[in-house]
Amino acid sequence: MIKTSTAEVRYVTHLRRRGRIEVICGCMFSGKTEELIRRIRRAQIANKAIQIFKPITDDRYDDSDVMTHNEDRLQAFPVPSADKILSLVKTSTTVVGIDEAQFFDDTIVDVCQELADRGCRVIIAALDMDSNLEPFGPAPKIMAVAERVTKLTAVCVICGEEAHRSKRLIEGTVTIEVGGVEKYEARCRDCFNQ
Repeated sequence: MIKTSTAEVRYVTHLRRRGRIEVICGCMFSGKTEELIRRIRRAQIANKAIQIFKPITDDRYDDSDVMTHNEDRLQAFPVPSADKILSLVKTSTTVVGIDEAQFFDDTIVDVCQELADRGCRVIIAALDMDSNLEPFGPAPKIMAVAERVTKLTAVCVICGEEAHRSKRLIEGTVTIEVGGVEKYEARCRDCFNQ
């Protein structure tokens, strides 16, 4: 019988389970979905089995595809709730993309944890703050459990500096108001209240 060292067991376990959570966050127009698509395309080049999900409420540009403001797109599964993702992920899938994660409830955190524990690389794009400068939905909780967080910035439409905030242009009190350039602008700290 061949004896296996503890180090060898840890190495084999590490190779078998490469699950992790990566979060791409920032304000509107910072390129979150663009970065999600870039990472998914690199996974496709590496012949990884991928699936992409988005909340069914995000129908700004397309009912099913994940799509950037510049109309770059990838096929996705629109889902009514985060827990539905677990039942749709195939056993062969190794990379899971989730766009607009802030529109899900806190269940998305457990879903991401479960997928990472299964060995999936989970790539999530989410707004980190709403237009009231409050943490947006489950985004802060996902960032807390993630192995990697990338915060992107946009360009302030007023002064041209780095923008970290999403300014709502229309009146309203609801937190979730799905929209694009007709409803929001990227603003820096100084220009946000103008």
